Amino acid sequence: MTATTRLSRRLGAAAIAAASGGAFFLYQPTLSANDACSQLAALRQKITDPNALVPARALQESALIGASAANPHDVLVIGGGATGCGVALDAVTRGLRVGLVEREDFSSGTSSRSTKLIHGGVRYLEKAVFNLDYGQLKLVFHALEERKQIIENAPHLCHALPCMTPCFDWFEVLYYWMGLKMYDLVAGPRLLHLSRYYSAQESSELFPTLARKGKDRNLKGTVVYYDGQMNDSRLNVGLACTAALAGAAVLNHAEVISFLKDEVGERIIGARIRNNLSGKEFDSYAKVIVNAAGPFCDSLRKMANKDLRPMICPSSGVHVVLPDYYSPEGMGLIVPKTKDGRVIFMLPWLGRTIAGTTDSNTPITSLPEPHEDEIQFILDAISDYLNVKVRRIDVLSAWSGIRPLAMDPSAKNTESISRDHVVCEDFPGLVTITGGKWTTYRSMAEDAVNAAIKSGKLSPTSNCLTHNLRLIGGDGWDPASFTVIAQQYIRMKKTHSGKVVPGAMDTAAAKHLTHAYGALAERVATIAQNENLGKRLAHGYPFLEAEVAYCARNEYCESAVDFIARRSRLAFLDTDAAGQALPRIIEILATEHKWDKSRQKHEFQKGTEFLETFKAAKNAQFHDGKHTYAKLHSNLYEIPPNPSTVREGGAGFSSYSMTH
Repeated sequence: MTATTRLSRRLGAAAIAAASGGAFFLYQPTLSANDACSQLAALRQKITDPNALVPARALQESALIGASAANPHDVLVIGGGATGCGVALDAVTRGLRVGLVEREDFSSGTSSRSTKLIHGGVRYLEKAVFNLDYGQLKLVFHALEERKQIIENAPHLCHALPCMTPCFDWFEVLYYWMGLKMYDLVAGPRLLHLSRYYSAQESSELFPTLARKGKDRNLKGTVVYYDGQMNDSRLNVGLACTAALAGAAVLNHAEVISFLKDEVGERIIGARIRNNLSGKEFDSYAKVIVNAAGPFCDSLRKMANKDLRPMICPSSGVHVVLPDYYSPEGMGLIVPKTKDGRVIFMLPWLGRTIAGTTDSNTPITSLPEPHEDEIQFILDAISDYLNVKVRRIDVLSAWSGIRPLAMDPSAKNTESISRDHVVCEDFPGLVTITGGKWTTYRSMAEDAVNAAIKSGKLSPTSNCLTHNLRLIGGDGWDPASFTVIAQQYIRMKKTHSGKVVPGAMDTAAAKHLTHAYGALAERVATIAQNENLGKRLAHGYPFLEAEVAYCARNEYCESAVDFIARRSRLAFLDTDAAGQALPRIIEILATEHKWDKSRQKHEFQKGTEFLETFKAAKNAQFHDGKHTYAKLHSNLYEIPPNPSTVREGGAGFSSYSMTH
C-alpha cells in the first residue's frame, strides 16, 4: 500500500488510488461517522455476547454449499493463516457475504511458526537511514502503527517485551542507543516504552546468563528497547472464530481442488472444494476469490492459469526452544548483527526460551523440517553471548517455518524480492495477497478486501472496521483476571482408580487460561470443574484436559494435531511432553467427536508423524557430543491401556510463568 493511501485512510477520505496497472488501490464507501460507530458497536456486541457460540462445523459447510451460482458469496477466501482469516474478518465486518476454506487447520502453516514477535523492523529502519530509502522507512512507520493495534485488539494474547542488545565497545553503545532512540521517535504515539542504556553490571542483573566477557571483548553495557510478543496460532484461531461470530462461513480441513469458471472461461466464479475429513466434494460460488495461501499461493495461481509466472521466493526460518533458565522472565536478547551478519535472538515465551533464527532458501512443503546444521548454527551463535553451556540435549523442540517472500509479478526486475506485501489480480476473479509479515496482517487484509471490492464490483455497507475491533476474548479481559479463576474454580480430576478428587486452580493454571482464552477463560474453568477434566495434560505445563473439550466445541479443533500444535502450543514448547499427552488428548477428542477405534488409531499415527518433524533432543542420538538423526519410534508414545492415566503435573508447574 502506498503512503498516499495510508494517509487517506487516516483522514477518513473516500478515495480510489491506482498504481502499477491497478494492482494497488484504496476504496472507501461513503459512510457517516454515526453509522460507522453504530455498526462497530453492533459487531462488538455480537462478538462479546457471553452466550454467543461459533456456528457448528456442519452449519459452516452448509453455508458454503449454499453459495450457488445464483446466490454466490461476495468473497471466498482460500487460506486460513493470519492473512486469510484477517481478510475474512475484514470483509464480513464490512457487510459482505464471506466464506473461507483452509486445506489443513487455521494457522497450520507459516502463521504458527513465526518468531512470535510483533515488530516494526529495527533493521528496516537501519537500511532506511543508511540507504536513504524512503520505502523502507514507510515499512517501519506502518508496522509500528500496526504493532500497537494488534496488542490493543488482542491484549490477552499479546504484550510488550523488552529486548536487550549487548554492546562490546563504546561505539556500539552510541550506535545502538541512537538507532533505538530513532526507533522510539518513529513510533511516536504508538510507542510501547522508551528505550534506555544499562551498564554492564545492571545488564547482568537483568539478564544473569548474559556473558560479560568473551573472546577478546568485554561487555560495555546494553541498550534495551521494546517490541511486541504474541501467541501466534491462538491469535490466528481467534481471528477465525471472530470472523465466524461476525457471520463468515469458515471451514478448516477443506481443500480447493479446482476453480469454477464462467461459460467463456474468462473469469473465476467459484471453487470445487473437498472436505478432507469426510471426503465429500461440493461447489461453492463467489463473486471474487481471494488467494491467501501463503507459500502455496503460486499453486492456486497456476490452477487458474498454468502459464503465470511464480511470485513466491520461499525462505526458511528455524527456531529452537530451550529451558527457561536460558533467559530471564520478561527480558529478551537480540543481537542485530552476529559475526556472519545475521540476526540472533533469545526470547522468553510461554515459560520457555525461544531462540533463532535462520534465513535460507528452501523448497515449499506442508511440513518443513529444520536441518541439523541450522539448529547447530543457532546454538553456536547464542553460545557466544551466554555464560552457560549451550547443549544440543537441552533442545525441547525445534521447527522450521516458510516465509513467503513475494515478487510483484508485474515487475520487470524478477530479483526485486519484497519484505512488504503484494496484492495482484493476474486472472479475473482471483485476487492474490502474499508477502508481508504477521505484524501487518490487518492492513494486508484491508488491502486485499479493497482489491476484491473493485474486482467484483461489490457493495460493502461500511469501510474497514478492524482497526479498533477487539478479537474474541479480548473485551473484558484484564491482567488480574486470573485471580477470579483461581479463587472461584477448582479442578476436578479423575485418579488412576477412577475416583474424582478436587484440586486447586493454582496461579499457573489460572494465568494460562486467562492469557490463552481471555474473557472466555471461565468457560474452560467451568468444564474443568463440572466435567471432571481438571487434570493437567503434561508434566511441567499448565494445559488442562478441559481445554481439549472446549476447543473441540468452540474452536473447530478437529484433530489431535490441531490441539497440540495450534490450540495449545505443546508441540512447539516440548515435543516429548506433547507425545506423552497425545493418547489422552485423542481420548477426549474421541468423546467429543464420536470417533471410532480406527479414527483414534489414525489420529495417533498422524500425531506421532507430526512430532517427528520437530527436531528436539529426543530425535537425536548422541555419541561423544556428536549427534545424528534418529526418528521417533511409535513405542515412545504407545497408547496405554487407560489413556486417562497420563501423569498429572503437580508442583512442577511453577516453571511455567507468563511474561504478561
